[in-house]
Amino acid sequence: MERIRFFLERINHVRFVRYLLFLFLGLFLFAALYVQVKPRQYELRLFDIATETIRSPITIEDKETTEKLKKEAANKVADVYTLKKEYAENRVDLISSLFTTIVEIQDEAKGKNKEQAEMVDKLKERLPQEWFSYLSESEWEKLLQADPEDINTAKEAAVTSVHSIMAERITKSELEKARAKVQDELKYIILPPSLEKIVIKLTKQAIIPNVIYDRAATEEKRRQAMDEVKPVKILQGQIIVEEGQFITNEIYRQLQLVGLLENERSFQPLIGLFLFVLLLLSPVVYYFGREKTNMNLFVYATIFTIMILVMELLRLIPESDAFSAGYLVPVAFGTMLVRIFIGERMAIITSILFAVCGSLMFNEEFGTNGTMQVSLAVYLVTSGLAGSFFLHKQLRKAKIWQAGVFVAFINVVVMLALNLLKNGHYSLAETGMFLLMAVASGIFSAILTIGLLPVLEASFGILSSMKLIELSNPNHPLLRKILTEAPGTYHHSIMVANLAEAACEAIGANGLLARVACYYHDIGKTKRPRYFIENQIGSNPHDHLSPQLSKNIILAHVSDGVAILKKHRMPKEIIDIAEQHHGTTLLKYFYHKALGQMDYVPEEEFRYPGPKPQTKEAAIVSIADSVEAVVRSLSNPSQEKIEKIVRGIIAERLQDNQLNECDITLKELETVATSLCETLNGVFHSRIEYPEIRKEKVRHA
Repeated sequence: MERIRFFLERINHVRFVRYLLFLFLGLFLFAALYVQVKPRQYELRLFDIATETIRSPITIEDKETTEKLKKEAANKVADVYTLKKEYAENRVDLISSLFTTIVEIQDEAKGKNKEQAEMVDKLKERLPQEWFSYLSESEWEKLLQADPEDINTAKEAAVTSVHSIMAERITKSELEKARAKVQDELKYIILPPSLEKIVIKLTKQAIIPNVIYDRAATEEKRRQAMDEVKPVKILQGQIIVEEGQFITNEIYRQLQLVGLLENERSFQPLIGLFLFVLLLLSPVVYYFGREKTNMNLFVYATIFTIMILVMELLRLIPESDAFSAGYLVPVAFGTMLVRIFIGERMAIITSILFAVCGSLMFNEEFGTNGTMQVSLAVYLVTSGLAGSFFLHKQLRKAKIWQAGVFVAFINVVVMLALNLLKNGHYSLAETGMFLLMAVASGIFSAILTIGLLPVLEASFGILSSMKLIELSNPNHPLLRKILTEAPGTYHHSIMVANLAEAACEAIGANGLLARVACYYHDIGKTKRPRYFIENQIGSNPHDHLSPQLSKNIILAHVSDGVAILKKHRMPKEIIDIAEQHHGTTLLKYFYHKALGQMDYVPEEEFRYPGPKPQTKEAAIVSIADSVEAVVRSLSNPSQEKIEKIVRGIIAERLQDNQLNECDITLKELETVATSLCETLNGVFHSRIEYPEIRKEKVRHA
C-alpha cells in the first residue's frame, strides 16, 4: 500500500497522466460496451436450414420491396385521357364547309357548261387533300351533280350526326364503334340511295377520336399511387426466419439487409459507439480537467472500473422472463463511493453514466444490440441517486447500512411502478423474484461500499469526509488521551477548531479537514502536559528551568505529536497540519528570557523547526491557534482588542514570511480575519454581572 501511495504521489501533479487516465476510461468503456453493440452475425447460405429462430436486431426499411410495390401500384394506374370538346366543333365546321363548298362550285358552274372533271379539280383546290382519299372520283362527281336541296339536307344531317356522336368520349379503340353510329343517325334522311351512301362515308370520316393521352396527368396519378404505398419495414424483434425453415432468396436478402450475415462488415455501430463514449465521458473530462491534481481522477477511474466489471460479471448470469441480472446491479455502491471521496455533483453525474451503461449492457431483448432498455435505465439511475442523496448530510459508516436499506426500499418502489406502468400480468412468484432482486441490489451496494471504502482510502491515501467525521468522534482513542491527560489542551483545540473551520469555509477551503486537524494538532503536549500553560494549575514549572530547556520542551511538542500521529497511522493531511501549525515562528517569550541572561542568543535556536504551512488549511490553523491563545489570555476582551490582535498576528506572519509557501492570497487573508473576529466576538461577548449572593450561616436546630 505504501509503495502504491508513494507512486501516486509522484505522478499526482503530472498532467500527461491525466490524459492517460481519460484515455483508459474511454478504451475500457468502449471495450465493455463493444460486445453489446457489435451486431450478432450468422454463418448462413442460401437454401440452408435455419438452426434457430432469428429476429431482426433493428428496425430498417426494406427499400427493394417498397420500390417493387410502388412500381406495381404505378402500373395499375390507367392512362389518363382528356376530352377535347373543340374537336367536335372543328369537325362540324369541317363537314359543314365541305357541303358549302360543293354548293358554291355548283353555283359557279351554272350556265358555264363546265365539265365534271373541272368541277372536281376546283373542289380539290378548296378542300383538304385527305378528303379525296375517302371517295372515288365518280363519287365526287355524283356529289357535285346532286340537287342543291339534297346537298343542304345532307349537310344538315351530317352536321347533326357529327355533333351528336362527338359529344361523347371517343378513344382510338372506340372509333369504329362511333363511326358505326353514323348509319343509324342518317337512316331516316330522305336522299337518293346513291347520295345517301356517299354522305354516310363522308360523315364517318368526319368522326375522329376526341380524347387524347394526357402524359402529365397520367404521371401525376402514378406518382400519387406510389406515394400512397407505405414503406415496407423490417421491425426490431420481427422474426425473419424460424427454426427449421429454408433460407430462401428473400430471407437471405432480409438477413443481409439487417446485417446478420457474417460476410457483412458494418463499421457504423463502432463509429456510433465511439461517439457515444465521447459523449458519456465528456462531463467526467470537464469535471476533472479543471483540478490541479490527479488523485481524485485515480479514485474515480478505479470506482468506475470496478462498477463496470461488476456489471460484466452479472451479465454472465443466464436470464429468463422472470429474472434479469440488470436489476441486481448494485449501482448505488458506485455512486456512494463517488459521493464519499469526490462529491455530490459528481455522484449525480456518475449515477446517470452507470444507468446508461447498464441499460446497454443488459439489453438482451430480441438481441437488440446497441439499444437502451429504458425501464432498466430508470431503475438504475433512481437507485444510484437514492444512495447519493441519503449520504448527503451524515457521512458515517453507520449510515451506509441505512443507505443500503433506503436504496432497497426505493428499488422496490421503482420496480413496482415500472411493472404497473407496463400493465404486465406477472405471477406472484415472478413479482417476488423482481422484488427480491431490488432488495438484493440495495444490500449488495452497502456491503461493497463498506468493503471497498477502507481499501480505497489505504491505497490512494485519500482522506474522505466520512473518514474525517469518524476521526472527529470524541471517543477516538487519541482524543480521549488529550481529554484525560491534557484537558486544557483539549479545550484549546476545540476552540481553535471552531475558528479554523469557519475561516476555511469563508474562503472555500476544506473546513472539515481544518476542524479535525485542530483536534489533533497539539497531541504532542500529552507527553508533558504540565509544561503548557493551559494545563497548569498553580505554579509554572518553567519558572525553575533555564530558557534553553524550556525551549526544548515547548518545541518538542510538534515532533512528539507527529510521532504519535504516525504511530497511530493518522492521515497524512492531519500529520502535515500538526507539523506545520507553528511553521518556523519564534518562541518569543523564552527567546527574550534567554537574552536577559546572555549577551547573544542565536534566534534560530528558538524557532520551530517547520516546515512552514504548505496549504490554506495549515495556514489558517496556524493563525487560529495563535489568535485563540492570545485572546484567551485577555482579562476583558472587547471587539476592538480582538480585531487588533487578529490583524496583528496575520501581519506578523506575513512579515515573518510564514505564509510564503502556501497559495493563500491577501484577499483571502482579509476574509479569514473577518471570520475570526466574528467567531471570537460570538464566544467572548459581554455578559451582565450578577450581584453576589450573600452567604448566610444556617443554624441547625
